Amino acid sequence: MSLFRQLWLAVIAITTLAFAGSFVVSMVTARDYLEQQLAIKNNDNAATLALSMSQMEKDPVTVELQVAAVFDSGQYALVRVRDPEGKTMIEKTSPPSAGEVPTWFVSLFPIHSPPGQAQVSSGWSQFGTIELVSHSRFAYRELWQGAFRLLLWFGFGGVAAGLLGTQILSRIKRPLDAVVGQAQAIGERRFIRIAEPATPELKSLARAMNSMVMRVKAMFEEEAARLEQVRREATQDPLTGLANRGYFMNQLAAALSDDDAPPQGSLIMLRLADLAGLNRRAGRQTADEVLRQIGSTLSKLCEGHPRAAAARLNGSDFALLLPGESDPTGASNSLLELLRKLVACGQIDGQQVGHLGNGVYHHGENLPGLLSRIDAAIAAAEGEGGIACRSAQGEAVQCAHNSADWRKLLESAIESHRLRLVDFPVNQSTGDLLHLECPLRLQTTENGEWLAAGSFMPVASRLAMTCELDLVAVSLALDRLADGTTAVAVNLSGESVLDANFRLRLEKLIAGRRELAPRLWLEVAENGAFQHFDAFVAFTRELHPLGCRLGIEHFGRQFSQVGRLHDIGLDYLKVDGSFIRGIDTHTGNQSFLKGVCNIAHNIGLTVIAEGVSTAEELAALPALGFDGATGPAIPRHSQS
Repeated sequence: MSLFRQLWLAVIAITTLAFAGSFVVSMVTARDYLEQQLAIKNNDNAATLALSMSQMEKDPVTVELQVAAVFDSGQYALVRVRDPEGKTMIEKTSPPSAGEVPTWFVSLFPIHSPPGQAQVSSGWSQFGTIELVSHSRFAYRELWQGAFRLLLWFGFGGVAAGLLGTQILSRIKRPLDAVVGQAQAIGERRFIRIAEPATPELKSLARAMNSMVMRVKAMFEEEAARLEQVRREATQDPLTGLANRGYFMNQLAAALSDDDAPPQGSLIMLRLADLAGLNRRAGRQTADEVLRQIGSTLSKLCEGHPRAAAARLNGSDFALLLPGESDPTGASNSLLELLRKLVACGQIDGQQVGHLGNGVYHHGENLPGLLSRIDAAIAAAEGEGGIACRSAQGEAVQCAHNSADWRKLLESAIESHRLRLVDFPVNQSTGDLLHLECPLRLQTTENGEWLAAGSFMPVASRLAMTCELDLVAVSLALDRLADGTTAVAVNLSGESVLDANFRLRLEKLIAGRRELAPRLWLEVAENGAFQHFDAFVAFTRELHPLGCRLGIEHFGRQFSQVGRLHDIGLDYLKVDGSFIRGIDTHTGNQSFLKGVCNIAHNIGLTVIAEGVSTAEELAALPALGFDGATGPAIPRHSQS
């Protein structure tokens, strides 16, 4: 039973008890008082009538007329005249009546009207005795009205007390609700703080809960920091802070094969000509400083490119990956300028300083073939001597559309419904289907080729058209669900999530088909989620009540920010494929990913591996704590 119901029942019980006691005491007291007043009145009126009759003639007619005049006033139930021997001379009576007072009330509180008596004299002798009894209906009416007023007062007082108690209880219940919400959030692996109420007893409770939350959060952050260090050790070069060879090669493979990767990009490789000689001539400290400056320059070149990656492949080889960039000249010139600066300031000496090779790659290109082309370009640069850069053979495929043409193409595809979803299975660790991952495809013309999302979404982002495409994708996903598909996951761009109007339209779209929402999975790439984090939090809090499953894909590169995810209502994480490739043999990544799964599970998140390409990788995932996987190694399921 709720506190409010208990309060109202208590108020009703107390009011009823108080009214019953007050009612009985008040009625008995009032009745006794009225009986006393009736007795006094009867005696006074009898005396007055007797005095009046004593001064008049005593013939029967006159006496009867005077008695009748008094009785006919309507205030008396009995007027009687007896002679000295007690024989009734004149008697006037009326039947007893309580007026409009209920019979049960008359029975419960009967009023006795004592008769008033007085002697009538004739000269010095007694003529007779007057008996006079007033009607009690007036007394009953007063007693009944008093009872009714008492009932109204107690009723009003009870309602007022109940309303006041409700308001007080509401003020007390608000902090209680906050504590309950905090406890529920902890049960959902979300750690939130609440404001401390003014009530001392509740304040101590809220303070204790907040203290517990802060301790758990501190433990969580400590574990996240430890895992971030593990990630760095497993994926980064300790001197320059760049990615190491294994991790970079996974990123490069993803750029060539992932469905949502841009259709082309640039790869630049730098090779220091004589690092061992530099160590001997200038010392280890100077050589390390040169390597750090190269690493810093490569890191700056990655800024502004969310998918860019820079790496130290070995002692003297560096690489820069720029997905979506079709001209590597600018970045190559920046690296050449750095080498010249190092020579000019004396940090590097000798004729053979460093050489660069660059080239444009295309989505789907063979990784060994790409590396061979860039190696050949570096070899050509080495042949020139000094500081040189050569481009690999093969021309970049130029886009056939300028911005205006792309806008027309995208608008036409939306209007003509030349958009569709393709599906890739995401399996649980047991092998059962978890959901279908459904990226968007766009048909350039009627009966034309279908473009992958990586080919048109970057352009749509520049043209601010991602919102319309994402809404179409969600609508198509809802149609798939209505046709009986088990569950569908749709990727939304960070730019769309940033748009409040898009979030409102998306919420209305899903609310209109709310029965399908529990089978709809919506995910945002890690970069978009953290880049627009406040908007992403608003997105999760607006859509989570509808029952959608919400997540982050390509997770892991910004793992240091995992602490921000503990209380925003996420359901799952998809770990980036660059961490998954070769996981069966990479012990460093295994330690990192096992910790990621533990932390994610501790805050109630499902963890899914992306880009699983071999059976060996798939077999290694359950032991690390993964709940599901997707990628080329996942067999397809038949759909109804």
